[in-house]
Amino acid sequence: MARVLFINGGSEGHINPTIGVVQELISRGEEVVYFCIEAFRERVEKTGASVRTFDDQKFIKAFVSGGRDYLLERINGLLLTSDIVIPSVLEQIKGEHFDYMIHDSMFGCGRLLAQMLKLPAISSCTTFAQTKESLDHILEEFYAKVPAETVKPVSDNYQSLTAKVKEKYGVDIHSPYEVFCNPAPLTLVYTIREFQPDAEAFDQTYKFVGPAISPRLNQDNFDLAVIGGKHPIYISLGTVFNQAVEFYKLCFEAFGNTDHTIVMSIGDKVRISDLGETPDNFIVKNYVPQTDLLQHAKLFITHGGMNSIHEGLYYGVPLIVIPQSADQPVIAEQVAKIGAGMKLQMQGLTADQLREAAGHVLSLPSYKKAVADIRDSFRKSGGYRQAVDEIFEFKSQI
Repeated sequence: MARVLFINGGSEGHINPTIGVVQELISRGEEVVYFCIEAFRERVEKTGASVRTFDDQKFIKAFVSGGRDYLLERINGLLLTSDIVIPSVLEQIKGEHFDYMIHDSMFGCGRLLAQMLKLPAISSCTTFAQTKESLDHILEEFYAKVPAETVKPVSDNYQSLTAKVKEKYGVDIHSPYEVFCNPAPLTLVYTIREFQPDAEAFDQTYKFVGPAISPRLNQDNFDLAVIGGKHPIYISLGTVFNQAVEFYKLCFEAFGNTDHTIVMSIGDKVRISDLGETPDNFIVKNYVPQTDLLQHAKLFITHGGMNSIHEGLYYGVPLIVIPQSADQPVIAEQVAKIGAGMKLQMQGLTADQLREAAGHVLSLPSYKKAVADIRDSFRKSGGYRQAVDEIFEFKSQI
């Protein structure tokens, strides 16, 4: 049995794919100590892991204080979180021994901690993998196209922060890529190579294990009997960017009183009463068990978060993707590229356009075939079991 230190950030998209991995590690005899924020304690504890937390409010405040407009500002924000995460982790593991470490590819100062603790490290990548070249290209455009008076303070701040991290923690940061992508000797990517953009750019240290689909903790009661054996259209904008009252009303207009049964999940930031009168063919909830519902759905209208896209495709559901932020536009492009759905823009979207897009995806056999092909590839990939196979292979060589 080995002791594993797992460091993760504080969002659904980065936590959920790791749940099955941790359960599988523990079932094979590993002991896992898992750092996350308090909101995910119960979910992670159900895996059998020992959960420890860091202050999420201080973490978010530090991250946001770096700036939000440019990539290098976000990298500065991640550097600022080091003074929140690193002292907290070091204090809570004082005197303990670990055999290896798994850290999120984007949050939690994973690479820095791995160097400080001198632990073999594995990176957990819950979105598309990114090469140093592609990140450098984005930064080159920032330096070339943004006015110098904007670039200089951001760049100076980056240089200052990296120097402070080196002075305080004794670790070197050689590039912004190391901060943003936390590279490691082994990177687990929770998708398949066929779905990864520019997959040929990644060597064999990147293991594309496929979606790590495991049951979610239900936060509300939802009786699947209410859909009456029908195959509904399922609409959800995920757990973060879902304060979209006008969009939900647009869905009423697009699909109200049609022959479709619609299940719409609106999150906990919007009250159902804010939407006005609910059409008879709509079931509107703040939360539904997504993986359960997708096994019955005929179409998924989604914001395009990686978890949601993977879950939809894993259960063979065609997609309409309406990206909201972050990496969602890139994910939406990949969905369209493989023919598994359509990409729409939220800005200027009309009820007619949404209704026509749904009709188009539902009526053309090519979408169903593409979705069936990717579903089969996902299911053959192994998911969290394959991830743990790769971890054990890595462990045998250290």
